[in-house]
Amino acid sequence: MLVVTIVFGVFVVLGMPIAFAIGVSGAVFFLLNPDLPFTIPVQLGVSQTQNFALLAIPLFILAGNLMNFSGITEKLLNLASVVSGRLRGGLAQVTIALSAFMGGVSGSAIADAAMQSRMLGPEMLRRGVSRGYAAGILSYSSILTPIIPPGIGFIIYGTIGQVSIGRLFAAGFVPAALLWIALSTAVAITARRRGYPPERDKAPSLDETVSAIRGGAWALMFPILLLAGLRTGIFTPSEIGAVAVVYALFVGVVVHRRMGRREIADSLEGSVGDVGSTMFLIALSAIFAYGIVYERVPDTISAAMLDTQFGLDGVMLMIVVFLLVAGFFIDATVLIILLTPIFLPLILDLGGDPVHFGVVFIVAATIGNFTPPVGAAMYAVCAILKCPIAEYTRESMPFFLAVALATVALIYIPELVLFLPDLVFG
Repeated sequence: MLVVTIVFGVFVVLGMPIAFAIGVSGAVFFLLNPDLPFTIPVQLGVSQTQNFALLAIPLFILAGNLMNFSGITEKLLNLASVVSGRLRGGLAQVTIALSAFMGGVSGSAIADAAMQSRMLGPEMLRRGVSRGYAAGILSYSSILTPIIPPGIGFIIYGTIGQVSIGRLFAAGFVPAALLWIALSTAVAITARRRGYPPERDKAPSLDETVSAIRGGAWALMFPILLLAGLRTGIFTPSEIGAVAVVYALFVGVVVHRRMGRREIADSLEGSVGDVGSTMFLIALSAIFAYGIVYERVPDTISAAMLDTQFGLDGVMLMIVVFLLVAGFFIDATVLIILLTPIFLPLILDLGGDPVHFGVVFIVAATIGNFTPPVGAAMYAVCAILKCPIAEYTRESMPFFLAVALATVALIYIPELVLFLPDLVFG
């Protein structure tokens, strides 16, 4: 497996698309083990995509694209301005609130970062916010999006690790609030030093607040609907994706009346590409993961970490540090797919809760989207704002420290993660 890992690393350094790097290096494992039939890689790739639980992924992707075309984004932006416009930092505070509200709409950190960069980025620059600072907060604030239901990372982790997706969905709300507070505090401190004023000079009126809440209510109800449906057993995690699509169509066509045939067609077209790339990655990762299991890599790593005598919290902190480093080079989705079978059994052996670990794991893996050299959200934001990577890296350091400290808090205070799922599901 060492040779396969080296081959994978070389392909990544050479710039090969990550899905192909995983698939080709996984195929190398079978070339090095001629006793294994070479029909297995084909079977693995096909069977992985036939997992019924993964049906929720394309449906949630479609629902997110439909919601983006439904006109809900502008209403959520107005609500975000009402909620956080009086805080020091102006639009930097608004973008954090908008990311939280967009969690139930897009479910993708990269999509959220790119969208907000187009919406708020130019105005932030016009108001005197430095390019690197604007790019940094627009990127890091999107960490809230995949943690609030329906996060695709939760579905992948829950499917691979056989963990309740309903409990994972419920577990995301409090950590998202903690990350919101951490980023908002970082913005308030740095904005005071830089002299960035609030977005609003005075508090919004009651009528304005009520109107903003009413406008964003349909989007805010979406994650609550997911939890209610799962808790009452009306639908399963796979079926809830279909409900999400119907809900998105209802909001766009009936409620906001912003979606016609053209918008639906554009949503379908965008979803085809998103679904294809995601499922292709999942299919090829099965080939690579087979070698990991075959060589008993999880058992080896578990034994090594158990020998350290660091205990559950210490091992989780080691895993988070490893994920932060690995995230410099590998996409978050890939980390979730490849490392869940390795680290989850270790956490269970130490008596850890799979839901607690899952939230910490996904938050730490998602940070890689915002760090060089391969952060996808980072590149999307910097390309839109024409921001040099060096300037982005330097000025986004306070936000990196904020989310890192929040992640550490989630490790040592598991009640922050488990309170809501225990309350809702028992």
